[in-house]
Amino acid sequence: MKQTTALYTVGLLHINDRKLLLAFSNNKQCYYLPGGKVDEDETAITALLREIAEELNVQLTENNLEYYTHISAPAFGEANGTIMEQDCYLLDTGFHPQPSAEIGAVHYFTLEEYLQQPVTAPGAVMILQQLQANGLID
Repeated sequence: MKQTTALYTVGLLHINDRKLLLAFSNNKQCYYLPGGKVDEDETAITALLREIAEELNVQLTENNLEYYTHISAPAFGEANGTIMEQDCYLLDTGFHPQPSAEIGAVHYFTLEEYLQQPVTAPGAVMILQQLQANGLID
């Protein structure tokens, strides 16, 4: 029997000009949702605020975030059988990310543009599909 492991994460959804912001991980060589793992002593919101400060040098507040959806997808760059369980939050304010540490770049994508990337993360594809189906991105 194949064993699966859950990886609890949180992701930021920032839409500009009908495109979704994704961050390029230098470690994983792939664009994915800004955010990351939720530590044992954190709430999803606390983890998201911490991760965005670390990855993008932006201090957000809980008031700027609205829960959007939860996705489950194979965890990109993790051991086979690891499933990412991710709460996704929409950011409702202007945003000027400055990539830091493991983030090499940020870019806004439509689903079609993202699918043209050499490497794609299953969770990013899934959320782009959902945002497009809901009419939020092109």
